[in-house]
Amino acid sequence: MKALLQRVKSARVDVAGEAVGQIERGLLVLLGVERGDTSAEARWLAEKTLGLRIFADDNKPMNINVRDAGGSVLAVSQFTLAADTRKGNRPGFSTAAPPEVAEPLFEDYVAGLRAGCSNVQTGRFGADMQVSLINDGPVTFMLERNPEP
Repeated sequence: MKALLQRVKSARVDVAGEAVGQIERGLLVLLGVERGDTSAEARWLAEKTLGLRIFADDNKPMNINVRDAGGSVLAVSQFTLAADTRKGNRPGFSTAAPPEVAEPLFEDYVAGLRAGCSNVQTGRFGADMQVSLINDGPVTFMLERNPEP
């Protein structure tokens, strides 16, 4: 499971010209679910997302997490993060979880976010989405939680 976190001043996701999720200051998270991922990994990743200290306070530029900063989270499923790009020029998607597996794990991740953050918005799983954002920094981190052998 991979989560690409971007600290944003604002972010929005549209489907068919309609806003389905929108936040001000906070995190835009693009989540890729891979074969073998579990609910435990989704919960761990949600806790890590909320706990990562990447927002400024009066003491340091990266000292508090999104909750302490009063921020929001916009989570968007993105299966292309699970692509295998090691060989050739065409990405392979055999490492991505199939939709019937990925969607419940995405929902587990979102539930974990909602358990610890008051404003969590989402895109629409499987839809053709247009994501817009104003990146803050830019500050971008890749979080990964791979299944234990």
